[in-house]
Amino acid sequence: MSSVLVLGIDPHLVPGIDADVMRAVLDGELARFGALGVDASMALIAFDESAGPAMVAALSGRPWDVVVVGGGLRKPEALLPLFEQSVNLIRQHAPQAAIAFNTSGGDSVEAAQRWL
Repeated sequence: MSSVLVLGIDPHLVPGIDADVMRAVLDGELARFGALGVDASMALIAFDESAGPAMVAALSGRPWDVVVVGGGLRKPEALLPLFEQSVNLIRQHAPQAAIAFNTSGGDSVEAAQRWL
């Protein structure tokens, strides 16, 4: 069974969005992975010093075939250092994993499928 980790920002920490709606979209993606026979997990991180350790814990928890990096980590220019950190932590703690990028919270399955 293929394994996918989706890294993203906790929607409850993002001002100006409906966090419950976004969380429902993310949970829907996990269900879509399951329906396809893909074992998927999500690591939703904060914008603080806990981000690095949280990513390391998720990346080190098991071998991943693909790590999908969500738009919340890479699109806001102000988060460029966090995006760089996430890519380097993937390289260090899940070197066997392909790295994929989604365009929204609702297409993580398609992003992962490019590499599965």
